[in-house]
Amino acid sequence: MGLREYLRVVRRHRWMLVVAVAVAVGVATIINVNTAPVYAARVTFFFATPADNGVDAYPASLFNFNRLSTYAELLTSDEVVTPLAETPGVDMDTEQVRQAIAAEPLPDTVMMEVIVSDRDRDRAMLLLTHLTERFEWVVEELERPAPTKPTTVRVTVVSGPALDAAPVSPDVLNNLALALVAGLILGAIGVVGREVADRTVRTAKALEVLTSAPVLAQVPKDPGDPVVSRGASARTEALREIRTRVQCAAAAGSVKTLAVTSAVPGEGRSATACGLALLFAEAGQRVLIVEADLRRPRLAAFLGREEAAGLSTVLDGGAKLEQVLQPWGGGLWLLAGGPAPPNPSELLSSSRMTELVDEARRRFDVVIFDCPPLLPVTDAGVIAARVDGTLLVVHAHRTTSAQVTAAVRTLHAVGATLLGCVLNMVARKGPDAVPNYDTYLSGSGPVRGDQDGWKRPAA
Repeated sequence: MGLREYLRVVRRHRWMLVVAVAVAVGVATIINVNTAPVYAARVTFFFATPADNGVDAYPASLFNFNRLSTYAELLTSDEVVTPLAETPGVDMDTEQVRQAIAAEPLPDTVMMEVIVSDRDRDRAMLLLTHLTERFEWVVEELERPAPTKPTTVRVTVVSGPALDAAPVSPDVLNNLALALVAGLILGAIGVVGREVADRTVRTAKALEVLTSAPVLAQVPKDPGDPVVSRGASARTEALREIRTRVQCAAAAGSVKTLAVTSAVPGEGRSATACGLALLFAEAGQRVLIVEADLRRPRLAAFLGREEAAGLSTVLDGGAKLEQVLQPWGGGLWLLAGGPAPPNPSELLSSSRMTELVDEARRRFDVVIFDCPPLLPVTDAGVIAARVDGTLLVVHAHRTTSAQVTAAVRTLHAVGATLLGCVLNMVARKGPDAVPNYDTYLSGSGPVRGDQDGWKRPAA
């Protein structure tokens, strides 16, 4: 997967990144607001050893440098801490005082910085002031070889004691920065998890890999559009692209009968079949659209025609084809499904079905069968085996890879010819958007026969 695909994945799930970052920053903000501030007072000590001459100065400094860690430990000893805890106004026990003190020898020097932290800024300063006095006295007394002799180490305050202008905790900017990074990491984990868990077909490239068949068109998702328009719309142009490719195959004399099916219900196969039928008729061809879903017939009602007689009537010998054809206008005829039979698979597998397909091929330029889905029942496979080619309609972001693979396997098992796939209901915006025909096309009214208008079917 290249950089472009990674960016597409990020764009596809960008809301997860936004939510993760927003939550993390929100939590950090709550922590910052609700955390009591901690103040720090600082002082820096310099340790010197008297030397009689310049030759002794370096060994004396080295002596002090090696003892800095000892002085740091001395700061939190009972000798220093106990008197501080007893100081009026401190109101802390010895352990609390010890926890408030931190010492840090400065690298490559004989100096040491001491920090006293407390939630009360005045108490932090009070503690540090008394600590400075006490520490100086303790060190000099410990380093005095005898009561009557001078100390061998002199402690000098070179900086402070002083209180920091701002609290040292909470570190608002640092907390927010960490929250931002944590949010991005958690969001990225969520994006990867969502991408791995999402088994639906999202792109034409993925569909071509799954089916080893070309994607004839990507039909955009737009519930407000009619099935097709006389002028130009994104949906109509996508269907015209399908029509053109089928016509190219038909020019070679190989395709006159066409099955339109899908893996599962609700993928838009009926809308695709109707749109193609209308566009073939618009091109001046005699077109027959056959409602081949005998279990859930709905095409006749959708087109405003009678369901009383149709395909099932012809297949059980109750009528001839010409007796049940219903003109819709503009070169388009409808063969409705007819009464629902108890044995649709048997009827569709009969020799009369083969004869009907042959007769329709002779009478019309293009015959389109609106078939049921492939996976729930065997009907679509039976029809696909008898026609010249099959179109597989796939609902983007809904149909899974496993369903598409199973549908293609079914078509291959019956010897059907898969002309190509239609990726339906593709987003018009976003990383997986269909090319936007509307940027250079303008549409007019919906295609109508003798109807005032009609809506797209759900299946």
